[in-house]
Amino acid sequence: MFSVFIARYALFYNHLKNIEESEGGLGKFTESYKTFGVNQLADGGIYCKEWAPGAEAVFLAGDFNGWNPFSHPYKKLEYGKWELFIPPEDGHSPVPHGSKLKVVIRAQNGALLYRISPWARYVVRDEDKVNYDWVHWNPPQSYIHKNPSPKRLKSLRIYESHVGIASPEGKVASYKNFTYNVLPRIKDLGYNCVQLMAIMEHAYYASFGYQVTSFFAASSRYGTPDDLKEMIDVAHSMGITVLLDVVHSHASKNSEDGLNQFDGTDSCFFHSGYRGNHQLWDSRLFDYANWEVLRFLLSNLRMWIEDYRFDGFRFDGVTSMLYHHHGIGTGFSGDYNEYFGLHVDEDALCYLMLANHMIKTLHPECITIAEDVSGMPALCRPVAEGGGGFDYRLAMAIPDKWIQIIKELKDEDWNMGNIVHTLTNRRYEEKYIAYAESHDQALVGDKTLAFRLMDAEMYTNMSVLMPLTPVIDRGIQLHKMIRLITHALGGESYLNFMGNEFGHPEWLDFPRIGNNESYHYARRQFNLTEDDLLRYKFLNAFDRDMNKLEERFGWLASPPAYVSEKHESNKVIAFERAGLIFIFNFHPYQSYVDYRVGIETPGKYKILLDSDAGEYGGHQRLDHNTEYFSEEYPHNYRPNSIMVYIPSRVALVLHNTDIPK
Repeated sequence: MFSVFIARYALFYNHLKNIEESEGGLGKFTESYKTFGVNQLADGGIYCKEWAPGAEAVFLAGDFNGWNPFSHPYKKLEYGKWELFIPPEDGHSPVPHGSKLKVVIRAQNGALLYRISPWARYVVRDEDKVNYDWVHWNPPQSYIHKNPSPKRLKSLRIYESHVGIASPEGKVASYKNFTYNVLPRIKDLGYNCVQLMAIMEHAYYASFGYQVTSFFAASSRYGTPDDLKEMIDVAHSMGITVLLDVVHSHASKNSEDGLNQFDGTDSCFFHSGYRGNHQLWDSRLFDYANWEVLRFLLSNLRMWIEDYRFDGFRFDGVTSMLYHHHGIGTGFSGDYNEYFGLHVDEDALCYLMLANHMIKTLHPECITIAEDVSGMPALCRPVAEGGGGFDYRLAMAIPDKWIQIIKELKDEDWNMGNIVHTLTNRRYEEKYIAYAESHDQALVGDKTLAFRLMDAEMYTNMSVLMPLTPVIDRGIQLHKMIRLITHALGGESYLNFMGNEFGHPEWLDFPRIGNNESYHYARRQFNLTEDDLLRYKFLNAFDRDMNKLEERFGWLASPPAYVSEKHESNKVIAFERAGLIFIFNFHPYQSYVDYRVGIETPGKYKILLDSDAGEYGGHQRLDHNTEYFSEEYPHNYRPNSIMVYIPSRVALVLHNTDIPK
């Protein structure tokens, strides 16, 4: 196994050496976003460059030349590259800001293909059109960032967000709306990081941003590039780190306004034939062994960091990249044979190593996250060790476990040991992002935890004026407990999808033919938390205080928890982390008086967080003035213990008051 890591590092180093020798280093290689596409020069001229190895000829057409397809031909260079210089006109740009453009490709069969440059920075779609148009973005005064990026976070509390649905109104919301209405909410909830989905331009809104058509363009359906820059700048002013959900695992099949068949062949940017198509996603797959594909993707990452000031990336679809089978029809048991062999796409893995190396070298404060369901070993170990170089990986087994438990088991049959195993089963010295649910569980066809727990009663019984029914009571209490135990035990970071913190009702569905193009489910009803007559405010308050407590004690940045108890018949889980004691009683009806809990450090303990408190929709069965004094009485392999009252379906966090914090 160790020989494989050595071989992977050797492949990575060979690529790095070749880039150094032929391109002058990784820095110059990845600066290509400043020269490829259409670029404004200081003297007012325009420099254009494209990679189209299958083209017979290349031209630039647009508003600036009356759409003459032949008046501005590119000059052919080595290795399939083409360039064009257009001199200034009286000191002014010959291609004005806002002009529409197309790269005109003469294909090998003689056909003229009108394409959007793969490097286009801004594309728009008129309401009466199907396809997007490329618009030259060169405003007289670009947005100037005012605030520095936050320092690298030790405890990462991520608010996964989609700009377009971030409004109670049935419409596509804007960057401006997110800046002034959503960012303050995120800050108030105690999240210190926002992860933005669907920013890279995608022609099909209902793809959730995962069918990218223009990789260098920020989606224009929410506003302009400067609007996005302002949004990130304002987030930075609040101390919020901003991550981009980057899609380098595949690309849309669109050719008129996408990368597909850019030069008239099926092999430009992608593998040709069967290998270049994802059979489930109906999309194209990159050829990571191709030099120019590496240039394109690595430059893309650098552009998002340097132009927009993103603080890192969540890489989507990493499992699909890592294996030739793309994870289709494959289960992963943890057997090492599943991670090493000819079924692993070493070129894709090498690209990920190069990407992480480039990011850490040029922008060491940036964070990278891998969305990998397979559990590839060393994915979050340094590249120098033959690892993938990521900082974090998503703990994707956790939400699946909660769904399985709620769907298949009665409350009395919940297995405490199995819950603890799922929450703590992670690779040694690799950091995991724990989450009870993400956008995947919110999509139509699935259900959020709140909707699984309370279902149809959310429509009728969430008012405080209505009697608290057993279904709503159970749902509210378990919703809080599930999120807290996931937050505190499941990893080194925590993630929540927007709206799920307060148990957002129903599901998420984008406008499409199947729902008559309705926006009714493509929104987030934040207003529900602001209505004092609705119980959503309880879940919202608990989520906020849970995050604020982590901010104070930093358990995500602390060593893994010591689990002292997972009692099956009592349905109790107890553990210590960051000097705090976490106690969970999942029993549906049994409360315990003078329940002994083993602890490491002696002292006087008091309640810091109580899911049963009135402000969280609880039953107020605990006196927060109670002091719990430890006894030198060993219990569950801990040298000391305390006696507590732990009501049914309640989670408690206790703090040793003899240790100031």
